[in-house]
Amino acid sequence: MAKSFDPSDLWSPFGAFSQAVIVGEGKTIYLKGQVSLGPDGEVVGEGDMAAQVAQVLKNISCVLDAMGGRMSDIVSLQQFTSDIQAFMRCAEIRSRFFDAPYPVTTTLEISSLYDARLLVEITAIAEIPVSRFVMPDAALEKHQ
Repeated sequence: MAKSFDPSDLWSPFGAFSQAVIVGEGKTIYLKGQVSLGPDGEVVGEGDMAAQVAQVLKNISCVLDAMGGRMSDIVSLQQFTSDIQAFMRCAEIRSRFFDAPYPVTTTLEISSLYDARLLVEITAIAEIPVSRFVMPDAALEKHQ
């Protein structure tokens, strides 16, 4: 049975979704699309693509950290942006979070995200080695 997880030090999801879903023995993690929201749920870097990309990647890292994961565990990314040109200029920011071998990546330009102040959303799939994986207590509590 899949278990959902919402880290307490990340913005609280609103609506019917979780920050991550843990499948099987806890190695494959499917992260929801992260946007540039701080822990308080407020937009970070309004109008600043570079600041938003950095915040999104920090949010992804936060979810993985809570389960013993690392950015190097990510195997796939889907990136959605309302300004592909500005997003492509942020490659240096991404290089601060990833080393080779890099995850497979799909990048799409869309008309907008759910809030016009948000410029980018990134989803991720990660495989955390069992030797490092920690099932978050919050995930267990949700499913008891």
